[in-house]
Amino acid sequence: MSFRTQRSEVRNLRNLPVIQNRHYYVYILTDRVRTLYVGVTNKLERRIHEHKQKLVPGFTMKYNLTWLAYYEETSDVRSAIKREKQIKSWRRSKKIELIESVNPQWMDLALDW
Repeated sequence: MSFRTQRSEVRNLRNLPVIQNRHYYVYILTDRVRTLYVGVTNKLERRIHEHKQKLVPGFTMKYNLTWLAYYEETSDVRSAIKREKQIKSWRRSKKIELIESVNPQWMDLALDW
């Protein structure tokens, strides 16, 4: 493939429509003692299943964080990552206020999945 062909292919890619119906999720996992973990994913049910089955090595596995306490959805990956970083930067008390604004009983929102 020549350089000229590569350039025209790149130009054609720029003209493609933005893929619609993408979903990105910022989520908070917890446990009985309310240890908190903030993450982002494009497939929430799959990701929560991975956490519950201990398929994700790291913090959530080490501390057995399997309860989905909070999540929000967006169609833009950049805004999801920005929101994840924003929430991670908050004090613990502010994260708890966020969770309790939609889930005051701290129920596992993925219990029936």
